[in-house]
Amino acid sequence: MRIVSWNVNGLRACARKGFTDWLGGARAQVVALQEVRARPEQLPDAIRQLPRWYQYYQPAERAGYSGVGLLSRRRPNEVTTSLGEERFDREGRLLIARFGRLVVANGYFPKGSGTQRDNSRVPYKLDFYRRVLRELAGLRESGHRVLVMGDFNTAHCEIDLARPRQNTQNSGFLPEERAELQRWIDAGWVDTFRHFHREGGHYTWWSQRLGARQRNVGWRIDYVLACPEAMAYVRRAHIWPNVTGSDHCPVGVDVDNRILD
Repeated sequence: MRIVSWNVNGLRACARKGFTDWLGGARAQVVALQEVRARPEQLPDAIRQLPRWYQYYQPAERAGYSGVGLLSRRRPNEVTTSLGEERFDREGRLLIARFGRLVVANGYFPKGSGTQRDNSRVPYKLDFYRRVLRELAGLRESGHRVLVMGDFNTAHCEIDLARPRQNTQNSGFLPEERAELQRWIDAGWVDTFRHFHREGGHYTWWSQRLGARQRNVGWRIDYVLACPEAMAYVRRAHIWPNVTGSDHCPVGVDVDNRILD
């Protein structure tokens, strides 16, 4: 069973760049999308009428902003989209789907830079991290096997970005952001890709300026994290840097089907 996550940087734009062709060849059973930036009724027919896919979306209140979605070959037992805090829910940043004992949590974690690039949104970002962590802790305690995936907007370690020394004052690699992600690791969450791939040079986002992607000057900020109960069923972890259509590329895991039981 393949589960994939992709920040599409606008699903309508990504659809024009071959999203459905990619989806047809991805061999995925579940696809978590971030930065959809559209309401379901605004999506093109090629997306809304995809055969044999169940679709769920949580848009932001603000038009053309944020938003998450989930495509699945099987119908989830339950889908939730609220953290119970209006300041988070209105930005359309979380969708949690349960498939038997498997829970797939799809998150578009906030940037901390703010509109003025003054790191003014860092407190909001860290609060969102902590609130999601508490939410998922409850699911773990109830016996679910949880995978949380999406654009975390934080590079965890120096190996996770091409130019760490130049970015220590920039949101995405601030000490407090990295420490917050480390809290997840300390709580038992496993960075699935790093579990299987220890070497550097693997990134999931590249600036659209100065040929950064062609030169592989990027950041690894998209993750699939697994709680230990889920990690027991993870067989492989992937990054697909050659998939274009967004400034991010897809990431994912292959899991044993018994994770559902």
